This record gives sequence, C-alpha cells and structure tokens, in this order.
Amino acid sequence: MSQAFPHAHRRVLQVFCGGAAVFLLAACATRDGAVPSAASNAAPIITESDESNNRKRARLRVELAIGYFQSGQTTIALDEIKQALAADPTFADAYNLRGLIYMRLDDPGPAEDSFRRAIALNPREPNVLHNYGWLLCQQNRYADAQVQFSAALAVPSYGDRAKTLMTQGICQLKAGQRAEAERSLMQAYELDAANPVIGYNLAQILAQREEWQRAQFYIRRVNNSPAASAETLWLGIKIERQLNNREAVMQLAGQLQRRYPQSREAIAYERGNFND
Repeated sequence: MSQAFPHAHRRVLQVFCGGAAVFLLAACATRDGAVPSAASNAAPIITESDESNNRKRARLRVELAIGYFQSGQTTIALDEIKQALAADPTFADAYNLRGLIYMRLDDPGPAEDSFRRAIALNPREPNVLHNYGWLLCQQNRYADAQVQFSAALAVPSYGDRAKTLMTQGICQLKAGQRAEAERSLMQAYELDAANPVIGYNLAQILAQREEWQRAQFYIRRVNNSPAASAETLWLGIKIERQLNNREAVMQLAGQLQRRYPQSREAIAYERGNFND
C-alpha cells in the first residue's frame, strides 16, 4: 500500500479539492491523486473592460476546456486549450491547464513546458508553482519540487496553503525525508484538521515510529468520518492492536469485513497477517 495515498483517498482528494475535481481552473485528477490547482490567487482582479477580444476568446476556450477536463474528455479539453492559445499565446491560465492535461496523459515533457511557460508569464502564481512542484515530485526530482512548493508558500496572498503543505509532505515521504514530511503535514493539519489524507499520512508516520497513542489520535478521526476506507481501517486495526484495545480492533474489523470484504486488507486480517 502506498504510504502517501491509499487508493480510496484518491477519491477523498477530489472532495478536498472542491467539488468533482476542480480548484477553479484546476483538477485533482492526475495519475497519482495529486492536488493540482490553477486558481489565480496572486493575479489582480480582471474585469471585462480590461480584457482584449483575444483574451476573452481565450478565456472562453479555457472555461470550455475545464468542463471537458472535469468530465474526463481529455483530448477535447486539449483541443480547446490549443484554440485558446491560438487566440492569446500570453494567457498563463491556458498553459497551466495544458500542463494538468498532459499530466493526466502521463506526458511529463509537454506538462513541464506548459508550467514553465505559465510561470514565465506569471512568476508568483502559487497554484502553478504547486502544480509544477507536484509534477517534479512524480519524476523523483525532489529538490526541484521543494523549490516550487516553497515558492508557492512564500506568496502572502496564497489561500490554499494546506493543500501545498500536504502535497509537500507527501513528496517528502516519497523522498524518504520522514522528519521533514512530518513537519509539513503537521503544519497542514493545523490549517485543515478535517482533511483525511493529512490525518492518514500523519498516523502512518507515527505508527512506523511506534508512537501508537499519537497515531491513534489521527487515524481515529479519519475512521470516524465518511472518508474511512479499507486502508485507513486496516491501519486503525494495527494501531489499536498495538495498544491492546481489543474492542476497538473488533469494531474496526467488523467495518472492514462488512464494507470491503474482498479487499486485500480484509483478507490479511482474516489470515492474521498484521505485517501486511
């Protein structure tokens, strides 16, 4: 099981990102359940009179592309973005969404080029910096990813700091930087204590350090929420078992077997394989 994202939490991330899959111009539909975004926090407010006709046409195409992207019609979304950029090749939002599209298509080269172009046009757009950081993390370019996450977090007006701190922490976990990951996730938790992905990963880190009481605190909050999954219930069982809480183990095991009877976690429980 991935230490960063249990499979069910890929669905949870979509809820965390707001609605089906978007943060305004963003989607949480990348291959590994990332939390990309394309909202324009740092940019000044643009009114209709500020925009040229080309920009208006490009913005309309981007809005259409977002709808197609959300509905999984990736190729059509990409075609709309091409038309947006043909109308206005200086529209940073279009390059950002193009990067997300190429991430979904598992084509990192054009994705990176898109994010770099967006950053060149708007260097202090935190959502683009966040997206580029996650792309770099997926390529195991951890130091470069950290630069992008730090730049996003350095923007004073950035409103989605919990999202970036969470993603930074998960990237640090991928890099084997557990102490740094814990710090990032704790900061994210302070901003968004209800986020199940943050809670799950904190519980996982603490369980690996055998800090069972602290791990119990975080995983219980997840398992007492609608976000509970086979992965989170299984982690909760192992933590409660270490604390000799037999009643809690039985209660969690009952949920696991009732809700996810075919899961590998339920099978591992039936076999008594608590090292899985």
